[in-house]
Amino acid sequence: MCWSATADLVAGAGVAAVGVACVARVRSGRDLPLAALPLLLGAHQIVESVIWDSGGGSGPATVAWAVIALPLLAVWVPAGVMCAAPPHARRRLVLPLAAGAATAAVLAYGVATGPVTAEIRGRTVGYVLGLPHAPLLVTGYLLATVGSLLLSGDRRLLVLGILVAVGASVCWALWRLEFVSTWCAFAAVCSVVLFAWVRAHLATPAEPRGPIAGH
Repeated sequence: MCWSATADLVAGAGVAAVGVACVARVRSGRDLPLAALPLLLGAHQIVESVIWDSGGGSGPATVAWAVIALPLLAVWVPAGVMCAAPPHARRRLVLPLAAGAATAAVLAYGVATGPVTAEIRGRTVGYVLGLPHAPLLVTGYLLATVGSLLLSGDRRLLVLGILVAVGASVCWALWRLEFVSTWCAFAAVCSVVLFAWVRAHLATPAEPRGPIAGH
């Protein structure tokens, strides 16, 4: 796939439409944050299409993209997975959620103190943001996002976790300097798996949901 303003806009609109369908079909409030993930990721790609059109830079679209990609997703994904996970899996999801919260705090500070700059690099976009201990932050970010899906205790979420883990490896190998942009695009497309997850929840009897920290 050659990334461009058009590619991001079309992909973003398609993924966001899937997100709308997921949100419309969800029947449990606990499932709502995770069901809304394709909607968030689709909007994220649409924001990046604006960055393409503006030729990069450090404008409001770049900052909005960074806020979603970095601190917001680092918390949203593990929190959404913990809310939706079966009771027996929630205890082990405390670690990804804690890693996400700590990582998001550092990333939010980095975005707030900036600057964040987008650079058009051929068919990809690179984002420049000075952050301390970058390898540690990447580890915490992946533990929060990919790790929570792999530990979710749900077969479809496990499949999504495997897909985004493979995507992370491929994007890192091929586009190390543009990793965040390319992996977010890959994750957005993979998030359509959540539509099958929502439909599966519709087809099965509702399970009693205890508190998040339930035993």
